[in-house]
Amino acid sequence: MDDTELYREQILRHATPVITGRFVGFGASYTRAIKVGQPLVLAVFVAATVARLIGALIRLKGVHRSLKDLKTGPEFLVTPVRLRDDLGQVYEVEMHGHLAASALHRGDLVQLRTQAQDDPTLPVRLMTLLNLTTMQPLTPRIPTMWSHIGPALLIQAALGVTLAVVAIAAWIS
Repeated sequence: MDDTELYREQILRHATPVITGRFVGFGASYTRAIKVGQPLVLAVFVAATVARLIGALIRLKGVHRSLKDLKTGPEFLVTPVRLRDDLGQVYEVEMHGHLAASALHRGDLVQLRTQAQDDPTLPVRLMTLLNLTTMQPLTPRIPTMWSHIGPALLIQAALGVTLAVVAIAAWIS
C-alpha cells in the first residue's frame, strides 16, 4: 500500500435532494451515451428513407444517416463535481452536460438540487446549481433524442410520411 492510499480523502455519497457546501473542483470528465427508443428511431428512419428514395427519383439530395448511427444515441459529458460542507466532509455528484467555465470558482458557496440515478452505484445527478456567492442559477444541458436525430432528418421523415400517405390514397382511389 502506498502513501496515496493511506491518505486518500474519503468521498461521501449524499442522500438528500439538496446539498449546500463549498465548491472544491471538477473531476476528470468522460462521455456516456443516452439510450434511444428503438421503435421511434426505426419509424423516423423508415419515413426518411421513403423521402430519400422518392427524392432520388427526382434527383433531390437529402440528409443520409445510417440506422446504426441513429440507434447508438447521442453522447453527453459527465463531470464529477466535488463539494465540501461545513464539517469538512467531501461529497461528489455527477454533472451531465456543460456549464460555463467562469460559472464556478474554487471556494464558491453553492447549493445543488440533486436526483438519484437509475443505477444505484452511481453518485446522485446534479439537476440545478445555485451559486450563492454570485446568486447565479445554473442548469447543465444535455443532448436529447430529438437533437440527436436533428431537424433535417425529422423534416425528411415528415415529407416521407406525407408522400407515402398521398401515394397510398392515390392507389386506393
